[in-house]
Amino acid sequence: MKVYQDGKIVFVIGLAVLGLSISACGGESGPPQPPPPAPPEYADKHMPPDYWNNPAIIEEGKAIFTGVQNIDVNCASCHGKDGKPVKAGARDFRNTEHMKLYSDSQWFWRVNEGVAGTKMKAWKSKLSEDAIWKVIAFEATFGLNGQKYDPGKKAWVPADAPMTAPAGAASEPAEGEPKTE
Repeated sequence: MKVYQDGKIVFVIGLAVLGLSISACGGESGPPQPPPPAPPEYADKHMPPDYWNNPAIIEEGKAIFTGVQNIDVNCASCHGKDGKPVKAGARDFRNTEHMKLYSDSQWFWRVNEGVAGTKMKAWKSKLSEDAIWKVIAFEATFGLNGQKYDPGKKAWVPADAPMTAPAGAASEPAEGEPKTE
């Protein structure tokens, strides 16, 4: 009788652990949660405007992402060549709803510094800032294709939309217009 009860307890505990494990998997199911804001040293970093949806930049980003350009950097080994994760816990870059929660600054910060509590490591020792922006431009093609981040609006907008100046930024006069102080 004691063996039966012990077996029953082990079975119930096993089911509970299995249930928790299953519910913890698929971290992107359900409504996505907004990420923490980028720290101040990253908040004003933005993608160079001519990088969004630029075929040459995207091609360079792809070479970095897939490890072609640098064997030490192969984002595709976790995130998949098409943005579909091949390792548990890797971000699914095809999920537009989730991708839109992050500004370009937040993406840059995460790639540069890594993500605490995950297997995503910091890449700043292996990639220049320019290379990181190229990777982000390529990653955006999976779930945000045809869009760009507008720092002024703090939103993803169609690639052909005019950019707005961030609040508090001094706007430069158009070519031929006098500067006013």
